[in-house]
Amino acid sequence: MAKKDPLRQCVGCGEAKSKKELMRVIKTAEGEISLDFTGKKNGRGAYLCKSKLCLQQARKNKGLERSFKMSIPKEIYDSLEKEYDALETE
Repeated sequence: MAKKDPLRQCVGCGEAKSKKELMRVIKTAEGEISLDFTGKKNGRGAYLCKSKLCLQQARKNKGLERSFKMSIPKEIYDSLEKEYDALETE
């Protein structure tokens, strides 16, 4: 039997997609927030679609704040946007 791909919900648009289609954002024990490209880093994870639009939606609807139960400074969103830009140019 084929292995079932786990579904995760995007904190931006709210759509459930397979883990492979989504980008993982993690909060480490130190409270640091970054993109997890491997999907295996330790920390609390939240998922976003690989489009910048969803990141902007998550910023507007405070999706990451809810997932991580903390307020997220503007600088963190800015650095995530930069990481997304780098992804889109690859």
